[in-house]
Amino acid sequence: MSLIKFLSSRTFLKQIVLAFVAIFILSFIMLKWLKVTTNHGEFETVPELKGKSIEVAKIELNENNLAMEILDSSNYNPDYPKFSVIEQDPIAGEKVKENRKIYLTLNPSGYRNILVPDLTERTFRQAKPTLEALGFEVGKLIYIDNIAKDRVLEMSFKGKKLQPGDMLPKTSKIDLVLGNGTRPISE
Repeated sequence: MSLIKFLSSRTFLKQIVLAFVAIFILSFIMLKWLKVTTNHGEFETVPELKGKSIEVAKIELNENNLAMEILDSSNYNPDYPKFSVIEQDPIAGEKVKENRKIYLTLNPSGYRNILVPDLTERTFRQAKPTLEALGFEVGKLIYIDNIAKDRVLEMSFKGKKLQPGDMLPKTSKIDLVLGNGTRPISE
């Protein structure tokens, strides 16, 4: 039998029609099954959780049929209470599927502690950017008689002398004792 005769035969055309009908029926069944199992068109609205405690956030997420995933944070924000939500993903107001995980970033209990660098014998011009780069603030500048003008002689925090390697919370104000450029008068 020739190929053209086979392609135009009644048996071949019948098989093609049956194949299309089978594909159509299977596609229809699969689409209905997906619509039922994925809750197509049904959404939950993400609530606003920023600034709320973890307990309140958990209650609100449970009420909206959403799951919670807590992400650790090392960035303390003084504008928010301790252990409250400072970021959320997805953001408030978005439409998501039921049982979707909402990722929450919590505000730690305070600034993390940072190692105090050794700034003695450095100039104030070198010490200030070093402190600021680490997250510290320059506090009081106390000048004493020393021939090295603006040289850091001591560091202190709340009246206590600091040693290199001490740990202080980020944003702490470190007071510096500097030389004023005059030779001390010997007794």
